[in-house]
Amino acid sequence: MRKWSIYPSKTLFTSSLIDKQSSITIPSKSSHRFFSVRTSFSTSKHMETEPENKDESDQPISDQIFKSSPKLGSYKTGDKTFYSLIENYANSGDFKGLEMVLCRMRHEKRVFLEKNFIVMFKAYGKAHLVEEAIGLFSRMVDEFQCRRSVKSFNSVLNVIIQEGLYYRALEFYKHVVNAKHMNILPNTLSFNLVIKTMCKLGLVNDALGVFREMPIRKCVPDVYTYCTLMDGLCKENRIEEAVLLLDEMQVEGCFPTPVTFNVLINGLCKKGDLARAAKLVDNMLLKGCEANEVTYNTLIHGLCLKGNLDKAVSLLDRMVSNKYVPNEVTYGTIINGLVKLGRAADGVRLLVSLEERQYCVNEYIYSTLVSGLFKEGKSEDGMKLWKEMVEKGCKPNTVVYSVLIDGLCRVGKPDEAEEIFTEMVKQGCIPNAFTFSSLMRGFFEMGNSDKAIQIWKEMSNGNYICNEVCYSVLIHGLCKDGKLWEAMMVWTQMLSRGWKPDVVAYSSMIHGLCNAGSIEEALKLFNEMLCQESKSQPDVVTYNILFNALCKQSSISRAIDLLNSMMDMCCDPDVVTCNIFLTALREKLDTPQDGRDFLDELVVRLFKRQRTLGAINIVEVMLQKLLSPKASTWQRVVRELCKPKKIQAAIDKCWRNMYC
Repeated sequence: MRKWSIYPSKTLFTSSLIDKQSSITIPSKSSHRFFSVRTSFSTSKHMETEPENKDESDQPISDQIFKSSPKLGSYKTGDKTFYSLIENYANSGDFKGLEMVLCRMRHEKRVFLEKNFIVMFKAYGKAHLVEEAIGLFSRMVDEFQCRRSVKSFNSVLNVIIQEGLYYRALEFYKHVVNAKHMNILPNTLSFNLVIKTMCKLGLVNDALGVFREMPIRKCVPDVYTYCTLMDGLCKENRIEEAVLLLDEMQVEGCFPTPVTFNVLINGLCKKGDLARAAKLVDNMLLKGCEANEVTYNTLIHGLCLKGNLDKAVSLLDRMVSNKYVPNEVTYGTIINGLVKLGRAADGVRLLVSLEERQYCVNEYIYSTLVSGLFKEGKSEDGMKLWKEMVEKGCKPNTVVYSVLIDGLCRVGKPDEAEEIFTEMVKQGCIPNAFTFSSLMRGFFEMGNSDKAIQIWKEMSNGNYICNEVCYSVLIHGLCKDGKLWEAMMVWTQMLSRGWKPDVVAYSSMIHGLCNAGSIEEALKLFNEMLCQESKSQPDVVTYNILFNALCKQSSISRAIDLLNSMMDMCCDPDVVTCNIFLTALREKLDTPQDGRDFLDELVVRLFKRQRTLGAINIVEVMLQKLLSPKASTWQRVVRELCKPKKIQAAIDKCWRNMYC
């Protein structure tokens, strides 16, 4: 989303009372030379270029001005001089000097202007001195007799928000607005800042409430108000409400900008609704808003997420034909799409093409390709690309190091990964949770659980950041190694530290309990899992663990009940599920069955629930096992597969495979 300045215009920060080209010539006390007192720009520059060992009299503006002024004839220090001093000290971050000037002005009963305070608020913001800015705001009236207005209020509010202190910002806003003695009425900018803060905190409903309050306060929402709210709604996956706001703003006479449309297009692309995103682009063009680089990049990213790489490349060509220059983000998105489709080699070719065109390829593109090559089993190519990256002067960061370590562990080379880890630390790159979890997983998979546990201890003792993924890897490895008691200890520690187990951690514990013969305990943990948030909900792997344990105990009826529950939870059976039940039906029943009717019924039920992909996957299993579906089931399959769009998609896929 477009960022806009929430400060008043630049003219508010610069003193209109001072001529930038004028200078005041003052004799120095310690020498008979002259030096010039200029405005903030010339003075700050002078201060930077002068050696630090100069005495006070050689500074561009110093206390000498006060001591010398009575001897300067007709010249007297006026308000303009003090305003210039405030601007100079604020721009240079000299807050002691600033307080000295304020104290002198107060002593001489000078006139304080609000714009001088706004300059100081901005300086405090740059120096990350939030409380000092708030304190100065509270001193304006009583100490300096300067009337506060909404301008200074907005400046301080912005300083707080820029530091990410969102709750403090809301507290400050409520305090000032509700204080009758301050008599400050918020304007549109104030509301925009509060709405932005609430959206940052995920309080979108509260932000909408503030938005509805604006007309009551006689403030008209502008395009930034609507953009901020739309962005907040899209991040909460409330796309429909965001689209309704687009209609509302046009009815209210507030015309959308390309930024407005880009926010909605981005939300729709992330949701996967590319058809509506395309329609919104058409609407955008009809409203006279031209698609820009952000629009194209967003659409290309959405197409890559959906795997429509051909359309993404076509859109890239259209982008170039419309005289928009693709950047690293555009090509990085295309490369990421290629990697996700298992075409990392094509991504490397595109990388070479970019480098030949003098594009600046960053470390994130390299990390994507290195990761993709390792995942495709092309470890040698991955290492080669890594070396080329280093040779070309692209310094690897934590992300790239972590990707290489993960890749080496995936191909069964954790010892080499540990060497890279040592080099990473020597280069000053701090390992993260992904780095440690990759190393632990690598050693666990090689059967070296002692080494994996040692790495865990190094992470804990080194005060590195640990998350639920690290715990999941450790629990999974311990359970797989048969160390259920140790896994339970880690599980308890994870819960005590406030980390919520994910589906991997739950499934690993359930697997460990089942292997230990504690199926009832495993089912209790499974039922607890059903009450958790989405990332901890059971998947097909979890169900398969329980199916296998129940079927081994000849509890086939309980396994079938659990299968029905699984399908009600919109989780489709896979090849492993089919094999578990086929084995049980052949070996655990008094009258063995081949499982044909069982699988056929599963196909029919999935078709009735419009879960076509799951049904077709089971049909493929049946054909591999030489268990042909019934004629009526075949009819359903053929009817579904022979839809015109699906046929065309299958033909397109064949053509792509021929040319790739």
